[in-house]
Amino acid sequence: MIKTKVILVVASALGLGACADFEGRGYPADKSIDRGIDTKHLSQLQAGIWVDPNGCDHWIIDDGLEGYLSQRLDKYGKPVCSGVAQPTYTVGDFKGGSRIPDPN
Repeated sequence: MIKTKVILVVASALGLGACADFEGRGYPADKSIDRGIDTKHLSQLQAGIWVDPNGCDHWIIDDGLEGYLSQRLDKYGKPVCSGVAQPTYTVGDFKGGSRIPDPN
């Protein structure tokens, strides 16, 4: 039983190590640029809005391979809860600007 716990702890540590910040190891710090197959600045993609279960808005972008999500905030840093859609629904062409379709 102790051997199993030790193995789980080591595996967990290695797994968390894989999530480390790769800045300085060949990965750029600028996260505003998509570096995948369909490479372009995120400002060239179309954002939509996803409404969370609490009714607050989040910007959402889907470029076909990756997805991007960030909370929509007002100029004071408070969440925007516009009521643009029902909770857990999305509005807008958040897949716009992508040339890569989602897999079926």
